[in-house]
Amino acid sequence: MAGPLWPRTPRGSTDEALIRSVHEEHGRALLAYATRLTGDRAAAEDVVQETLIRAWRHSEVLVNGKGSVRGWLLTVARNLVTDRYRARAARPPEVSGSPAKAPVEADHADSVVDTMAVLGALDLLSAEHRDVLTELYYRQHSVAEAADSLGIPAGTVKSRSHYALKALRQVFTDGGANRPGRPPRQSAGMQEVVA
Repeated sequence: MAGPLWPRTPRGSTDEALIRSVHEEHGRALLAYATRLTGDRAAAEDVVQETLIRAWRHSEVLVNGKGSVRGWLLTVARNLVTDRYRARAARPPEVSGSPAKAPVEADHADSVVDTMAVLGALDLLSAEHRDVLTELYYRQHSVAEAADSLGIPAGTVKSRSHYALKALRQVFTDGGANRPGRPPRQSAGMQEVVA
């Protein structure tokens, strides 16, 4: 490597030694303060680096004996954080040219197909079964509320909902292929008595 980009002068080496000693004495406190202000270690390290660069540019402030060196460094760090915050607030956030992920658009086609399938399956049920499922699942009534609304006992509501769901399940597993237009027939022992 060819050597430094600028010649070292006696003043330059004393400034460098001064900044080294300032960093050794105040670097940890400065980093802790900047981290607390920014909430980000990497940003705090940038602030400390910029603070030390400003201290190097204005080394006369560090040796003139007026005021505290640490106080001056902490003030410079606070001002840098404030300037960064204001610059971010004044400028809109940057957006990359091509998004990493394409935006997802909600496609309602699946829900429409599902709704049509359920409505078609409900059409295959008896009116009593359909009414019970409508009260319980569409209107979200309790069993007691559905019984009052339909004018039947709560036990009948439970029984009809059980057999209606069983019939729907059968329609969806068979694809409605058994008897088009009618729900699958239950065995004689499992048929309920319609009140």
